[in-house]
Amino acid sequence: MKICLVTPAPAYSKKGNRVTALRWQEILRGLGNKVTVSQKYESGDFDLLIAIHAFRSYSSVRDFTCKFPGRPVVVALAGTDIYDKIHTEPKTIECLEDATVIVALQHMAIRELPARLRKKAVVIHQSALAGNQKVMPLKNSFEVSLLCHLREVKGPFLAARAARLLPDSSLIRITHVGEALSASMKKQAIKEAADNPRYRWLGEVSPGNARRLLKRSRLLVVSSKLEGGANVVSEALVCSVPVLSTRISGSIGMLGEDYAGYFPVGNHRALYKLLTRAESDGSFYRMLKKQCAARALLFRPEEEKKSWKGLLGKLFSNRR
Repeated sequence: MKICLVTPAPAYSKKGNRVTALRWQEILRGLGNKVTVSQKYESGDFDLLIAIHAFRSYSSVRDFTCKFPGRPVVVALAGTDIYDKIHTEPKTIECLEDATVIVALQHMAIRELPARLRKKAVVIHQSALAGNQKVMPLKNSFEVSLLCHLREVKGPFLAARAARLLPDSSLIRITHVGEALSASMKKQAIKEAADNPRYRWLGEVSPGNARRLLKRSRLLVVSSKLEGGANVVSEALVCSVPVLSTRISGSIGMLGEDYAGYFPVGNHRALYKLLTRAESDGSFYRMLKKQCAARALLFRPEEEKKSWKGLLGKLFSNRR
C-alpha cells in the first residue's frame, strides 16, 4: 500500500508533529507499506492520506479527496486543533468532516470534537522507547528536567520561577533543553540562567542527549498551557521518570484523572509545593512513580503498532 503522510513541520524540524510523523512512517513501513512524508500533498497516486494537524493540512486533505474520491483519509489532531482551531477556524471542521477517521493521541481530545464527529475518532497513543543505556541520576542534585521549546504556550519559565522559592537546603536544579523560537525568549532564558542558580538552559540538543537527560532526571516538568498529547510525557513514562504537569486535558488524557502530580496552569507556587514534596516526601515520590508505571503500559511501541495495524485493516476491509 502507498501512503502519503503529511505534516506541516519541515524536514529539519524537531517539533512534536515531525517527531510523530517520522515514528508513524517507521511503524507503517514495518507493516509492509510504502510511506512518503511531506509537508503538503501536491501530487501522486496514493491509497491513503494521513494528515497531521487538521487546520494546517486542510488544503492537502481537500486536494486529495477531490483527486481520489472514496479513498480513505486519516486526520490526526494536533493540540492547536483540539483546543483552539476547531472552535475558531471553520476550515478545521471542514477538514475533519472530510476525514474517514480522526486520530486523537489521548482520549480527552475526543471530548472536544462536535458530537457528530466523535463516532469516527479513535485513540492511538504515542509510543516511546526507553532504550538499553543505563543512566544514573546526579548524586549532588535533585535534577528536574524541562524538555520544551521556548514558546509562550509551553510556560517555559514557570519551573524557574518555582525554583526561586525553594529553601537553601533544597538540592533541586532545573535543566531546560529546547530551542528559543524568538529573540526575546532567548534573551529571557539567558538572563534567567544568569540570575537563577537553580536553573540552566542548554538550548537545543540532539534527541539522544535529551533522552539521556530525561533518564537521569528525578522528575519531568510539563508546564504547558495546552498540549494535544506531548511526546515527552510518553518518553518520561517509559523511562520511569515521574511527571509534574499542569492540569490540562492533554496531560489528563495521558496520565489519568486521578494522577497526583498536577498543578494549575501558570501557578508557580503550586509547582513549588509539588517540587518540595517530591524531593522531601519519599512516599509521595514513590506514589508518583507507581502511577506512572501503570500508565506506561499504554505507550509501548507494540501497542502503537497494533493500533495502526487494526486501523488499516478496518479501513481497507471496508473498501473491499
